[in-house]
Amino acid sequence: MLAAVDHVQLAAPPGSEDILRAYYVDVLGMTEIPKPPALAARGGCWFQAGPVQLHLGIDKDFRPAKKAHPGLRVTDIEAYAARLTAKGAPVTWDDNLPGHRRFYSEDPVGNRLEFLEPR
Repeated sequence: MLAAVDHVQLAAPPGSEDILRAYYVDVLGMTEIPKPPALAARGGCWFQAGPVQLHLGIDKDFRPAKKAHPGLRVTDIEAYAARLTAKGAPVTWDDNLPGHRRFYSEDPVGNRLEFLEPR
C-alpha cells in the first residue's frame, strides 16, 4: 500500500550540478543532502526542505520537462514568488486551480516547477 511520496526526481544535463546547487539552495531555500556513495558517482545532486526531497539526476540525453513537474506546496506564496523574482527566476501565475494560488517557474536547466498554496 502506498503511504507517501518519498521524493521526485528530475533530469539534468551533465556538468550542471553547480548551477543546480545555486538555484535549489540559494533561490528555493532548500538544503543539499548527500547522495549515498554508490549513487554519488553518477553525478547529480539531492535537495530537501522539510519532508520534501527533489533529486536531480544526470541524463546525457537530457531534455527539460516542460509539462511534467513536481507540485510544491508553499506557505506565504506571495513572499515566495517575490523571493524567486528577486533572484532572477521566472514566475508565471496561474489561477486555474480552484481553491489554490499557484505559479510556475523553471530551474536553470529548464525543468518546470509548480508552487501552490491552498486558499
